[in-house]
Amino acid sequence: MKSLLIQTFCLLFLCLGTVRAQQYQLASPNGKLSVTVDAGEALTWQIAHDGTTVLQPSAIALQGRDEKSAKKAITFGKNVKVIRAERKSVESSFPTPLYKKASVEDVYNQLTLKCRGGYSVQFRAYDDGAAYRFISEQNKPFIVLNETADFNFDKDYQAFVPYINDNRNGERYCFSFESYYDEAPLSKMHTDSLSITPLMVCLDGGKKAVIMEAGLENYPGMFLTVNPQTRQGVQAAFAPYPLEEIIGGHNRLNLIPTKRADYIARCAKQELPWRVVLVTEKDTQLADNDMAQRLAPACRIKDISWIKPGKVAWDWWNTCNLTGVDFKAGMNTPTYKAFIDFAADNNLEYIIIDDGWSGNESLLKDLNPNIDLKELVAYGNQKGVGIILWASWRNSAKDTEAAFSHYAQMGIKGFKIDFFDRDDQPLVQSVERIVACAAEHRLVLDLHGLKPYGIQRTYPNVLNFEGVKGLENAKWEPIVNGAPLHNFPRYDVTAPYLRMLIGPMDYTPGAMMNATRETFRAVNDHPMSQGTRVHQMAMYTLFEAPLQMLADSPSKYMKEQECTDFIAKVPTVFDETVALDGEVGEYLTLARRKGDVWYIASMTDWTPRDCTIDLSFLGEGSYEAEIFSDGINADREATDYKKEVRTVTSGDKLNIHMAPGGGWTARIWKR
Repeated sequence: MKSLLIQTFCLLFLCLGTVRAQQYQLASPNGKLSVTVDAGEALTWQIAHDGTTVLQPSAIALQGRDEKSAKKAITFGKNVKVIRAERKSVESSFPTPLYKKASVEDVYNQLTLKCRGGYSVQFRAYDDGAAYRFISEQNKPFIVLNETADFNFDKDYQAFVPYINDNRNGERYCFSFESYYDEAPLSKMHTDSLSITPLMVCLDGGKKAVIMEAGLENYPGMFLTVNPQTRQGVQAAFAPYPLEEIIGGHNRLNLIPTKRADYIARCAKQELPWRVVLVTEKDTQLADNDMAQRLAPACRIKDISWIKPGKVAWDWWNTCNLTGVDFKAGMNTPTYKAFIDFAADNNLEYIIIDDGWSGNESLLKDLNPNIDLKELVAYGNQKGVGIILWASWRNSAKDTEAAFSHYAQMGIKGFKIDFFDRDDQPLVQSVERIVACAAEHRLVLDLHGLKPYGIQRTYPNVLNFEGVKGLENAKWEPIVNGAPLHNFPRYDVTAPYLRMLIGPMDYTPGAMMNATRETFRAVNDHPMSQGTRVHQMAMYTLFEAPLQMLADSPSKYMKEQECTDFIAKVPTVFDETVALDGEVGEYLTLARRKGDVWYIASMTDWTPRDCTIDLSFLGEGSYEAEIFSDGINADREATDYKKEVRTVTSGDKLNIHMAPGGGWTARIWKR
């Protein structure tokens, strides 16, 4: 009897000490996508879409400790005890005047699990994907040792992986966030390499799953590595918190961490970033997706009327090469007056004065004596052209208030800030301080060495980001066996589906010297592009960029005025976007509307392609269409193009042909 009582007591003790697993279901508004959450000893989520397994059970957790006591553990997602489960459905929208459409619909179902231990986990199911985030409710600051975010798949699917591949000074987490895409099965991912996001997995039946993050604030950005156990999934990795830094990198423009902590972040009460899995049935759903906007914090600038998007005459790519002038072209006042003249003549909003107008150590000292900024600002004001200045992150962070106040008072309109090359927690905090200060002084920004993560909605004075293998790479592209090493046209029709998911990209298009794969060469001072002239022209419609560059020399644009006139007319923000056709890595066709005018563009990889463009999105009546297409000899001479003007209606279907690395673009307005 005594033995039986002891056994009963022990069994009762074990039962009381075991966390009872609870399961929760969450469906998307259209019912196709479902999220299953299991909360017990571990916290996992899984995703299915219309009979397709997207994610197998994947772990969600956070490991931390009290800031003052290393012995006091703080854990989210382990031995989960749900206090309360709250559900709600949202059907709303918000204005997006500096975006690819005038407003964004935000429609989802939400599940929030409030858990014992001072945290909640929030899940959202959209028709095109699912997301979750931790919400810390800790009353005292704590240290995040690591975060677990697994993404497990049921098969060894093909993936598009953007690896880190040019670490700065050997520091693993210092990187420009510019990557080509490795295309290989998940099992072939490099075990010792980090990937940036978005990362795409090709599911069965043409479906795609894309892993990304959104709403990043006061926290490090998310990298991905292959799951070493399954080799059929990926898991999150984060840059450890930097403790010591040195000045280094290109021209001493970076701060390079030399010592990092054993933790990734210092946090308190806050909402952590969203972990997102997009799920699409057609690739075109990726080419027009709003998830990054939906999940970003709302705008914090009360009055955005002063924020002016537009196009920019840019000096760096063309190395200030001018012809037909009576002065020595270079980084000097006459050259930039010529750039201003060109911008004014072609209704461009800005010019950029890139690296070299100031010293490497300060934005306020060692200014280039050959450039008179006050004179250029006054000249630009006469012509209706604003001036944007280049700056390094290190100097921008060091002199933020003094520099921004000084140059805003001078009449400078904004800054292109370069060489961030990190996204650990202090860097992310630094970015917010910089963009908030810029907003106070009514300065627009173009952030380089950084990928978008939602701050462009929160602070819409951030008009653009780099984080892309843009046209600059043509200046140093290696030639292997008589051809360029990298396939630029394929990248050009991949990035809009993946990189552009998270925000605009400063690709810097507009090359007027264009080359076939056989004739391309890297020439730094006289650069050219891979692919046709119209391939470049199509980018102005296809690539999201509220601040968009004209990368080539004003002299070349003036010699190609017919093409320049078309480029100058394309807006940089739109009221409506329609993804018409395309496949990742092969081709893309988009239509965008600004007011009553439609802009349509298509690009292909090195494969020549015949496509049909259905104009049924047009309204009633007849329209005038100005069309640029690859010339009949564009496969041999990439600059060859054809222009035509014709009448079209919504009932028309245009049959187009694109040469290898080719394009097609049109402007359509009501007659």
